[in-house]
Amino acid sequence: MKHFIFLTFLFATKMAFSQTTDTDISKTIIALEKAALEKWNQGNPSGYLDIYAKDITYFDPFHEKRIDGFEKMQAYYETLRGTIHVDKYEMIAPVVQITGKIAVLTYNLKSYSGTVIYHWNCTEVYRQQSDKQWKIIHNHWSLVKPLG
Repeated sequence: MKHFIFLTFLFATKMAFSQTTDTDISKTIIALEKAALEKWNQGNPSGYLDIYAKDITYFDPFHEKRIDGFEKMQAYYETLRGTIHVDKYEMIAPVVQITGKIAVLTYNLKSYSGTVIYHWNCTEVYRQQSDKQWKIIHNHWSLVKPLG
């Protein structure tokens, strides 16, 4: 009976830890994203470059083809450095879906720049690295253009 109680305790502890871990991972990933957005909104792409993996793939609404690899992303972002200014933003309904060492963040974004408001869709795939840090391995931005 003691053995059964001990195993039940271990199982319950593991279940509680798993739930906390998923919540912590979600909070971590959303915090990483917000920190990167804060820098981006001031014309500094380094926030995203800091959380991109070396094997990043990227879809951008202003490019016909996918951008592959950190060096190409860095080169592209350097052309944008200092050219972007967003007065404020709203991250709408962020959701983080986690499975193992992969987490997918999706959300809508409203960016306010002067009198212009941009509406975006964002999908990012994060992978937990061997050093336990979460890095983006795929990023997809699109402008919201509902049909009709």
